[in-house]
Amino acid sequence: MRRVEHVMGFPVSVRIDDKGFSEAAVDGLFAWLHEVDARFSPFRPDSEVSRLDRGEVSEPSPALREVLDLCEEYRVATGGAFDVRLPGRGLDPCAVVKGWSVQKGAELLAAAGARRFCLNAGGDVVAVGGPWRVGVRHPEHADQLCTVLDLTDRAVATSARYERGDHIVDGRTGRPATGLLSLTVVAPTLTEADTVATAAFALGAEGVEWASAREGCEVFAVDTGRRVLRSPGFPVASERTAPASAGYAPEGSLPDGRGPKA
Repeated sequence: MRRVEHVMGFPVSVRIDDKGFSEAAVDGLFAWLHEVDARFSPFRPDSEVSRLDRGEVSEPSPALREVLDLCEEYRVATGGAFDVRLPGRGLDPCAVVKGWSVQKGAELLAAAGARRFCLNAGGDVVAVGGPWRVGVRHPEHADQLCTVLDLTDRAVATSARYERGDHIVDGRTGRPATGLLSLTVVAPTLTEADTVATAAFALGAEGVEWASAREGCEVFAVDTGRRVLRSPGFPVASERTAPASAGYAPEGSLPDGRGPKA
């Protein structure tokens, strides 16, 4: 079974390999994602996030409180580099909402009996069963890949400049994050993979080691010097990295001794 819908500003596709899987469960997945968009989008003036930001909501719903607690956890963990309340801007928890909501959508499919499926939300992927092959886009050439992963019961997310320019801001300075062209994180859930990738990108070059030190996380990054950095446990399916024509230096691994791995 396959389906694609446009939600939250990007395409969301699902492929389910279980025979006879319920179409109603897929309907439920997309209904959930559309509900999240309506409730948590900072771009909708009637959303709960917008009304909370204007002071029209005194107490956020349990779901929004969960998201805001995650936002605060990562703000503290990055020393303020990751911040959803930047001066001069409204409350914008999108960096957490995307991965959090898609992960919960994957859990809805699993609860309905799906055992082998791939859920792709604008390039961020939850892979259940497997192995699944997932490509990581080259940060400078849209028609090329940096690397290919083998994923089973894991999630992967990438933060980069190539789609939306310098949209990730370092909350410590109020300026666009610098130091990296792209950073990809593999983690047990998309909630963590997506948020860690954004938070690490906001930290800049220091974010690579910060992300790789988090339990269960593996990292692949390209810095502005076009060096490729990869944590030892990153699940590469092919040793092929960015093409030599891109001018990248040879790949180097991050040092060991960075904490336990899942």
